[in-house]
Amino acid sequence: MSHMLSSGAQAVSVRDRSRVLAQALWIVGFAAATAAAARFEIAHQPVPYTLQTLVVLLAGAFLGARNGAVSQLLYLGAGALGAPVFSSGSIGMAKLLGPTGGYLLAFPLAAFLVGLLLERRRTLPWCVGGMASGLALIFLSGATYLGAVYLNDLGAGFASGFLLFTWWDLLKLGAASMIYFELSKRWPRLPA
Repeated sequence: MSHMLSSGAQAVSVRDRSRVLAQALWIVGFAAATAAAARFEIAHQPVPYTLQTLVVLLAGAFLGARNGAVSQLLYLGAGALGAPVFSSGSIGMAKLLGPTGGYLLAFPLAAFLVGLLLERRRTLPWCVGGMASGLALIFLSGATYLGAVYLNDLGAGFASGFLLFTWWDLLKLGAASMIYFELSKRWPRLPA
């Protein structure tokens, strides 16, 4: 009897370790994907066009609130410590305090919000709304920071940090929503 209990405990332990390893790999994968998306860049001042927000939204959707946020914290931490993961290959705290700092610092919060909202429902309208909420959080933080700290004009921050990107981010919102909606039929959460 004790042998059966011991075997069962080992099987659970192996399963738990495997699950933790899978989660860790997906977290690292989404952090790396965010870095790769930063390299897809259309130069623009003071904030470039990138694909990062697309990955942030998908990280929250697929990894859930906690792991989605952790993936983005890992991304920011890697950049703060000197890995060339930000747009233009930038590194360090200077990037987090520069014109894009408000956007970048909102990534973990946005991934958390998207994950939290999509844990409740997975219909296409709910998915679009949840991801739009995450995107709005990124833009609220980014445009406010840009206007208040970098441009010293909230109106200019709103114009050059939000309005200018509307068309681009609507495309990314549509793409992220459709990608998640279609793939979630088979894999609602990646780390199982």
